[in-house]
Amino acid sequence: MKAFFVAQVTVKNTEKFQQYAKQAGASMEPFGGQVITKGKLSRSLAGDMAHENIAIVSFPDSAQLDAWFNSDAYQHLIPLRDEAADMILSSYSSPD
Repeated sequence: MKAFFVAQVTVKNTEKFQQYAKQAGASMEPFGGQVITKGKLSRSLAGDMAHENIAIVSFPDSAQLDAWFNSDAYQHLIPLRDEAADMILSSYSSPD
C-alpha cells in the first residue's frame, strides 16, 4: 500500500530552508520518495491555516516512509529543518 506525507511549512530562514529542501530530497531517493506536488497558500476555503506552504511526498509503502524518516541521513537534518522552518509532517496510507 502506497504511503505519503504532507508537510505544512512556514519558512523562517529562506537560505537554510533551501539547504534543508535539497538535502531532504536527496535523503528520500534511496527509499523511493518522490515529491508529488508543492505549493504556496493562496487562500483558505474553510478553516484556519497555520502554514503558508505545503508539499506532498509519496513512498512505495509506509515501511519505506518510516525507514526514510528514521534514517541517519534524515535525522541529521532535523536541527537544520527546525532552524529553517516551522513544519508539521503527517503520514498517510493510500489504498492504491
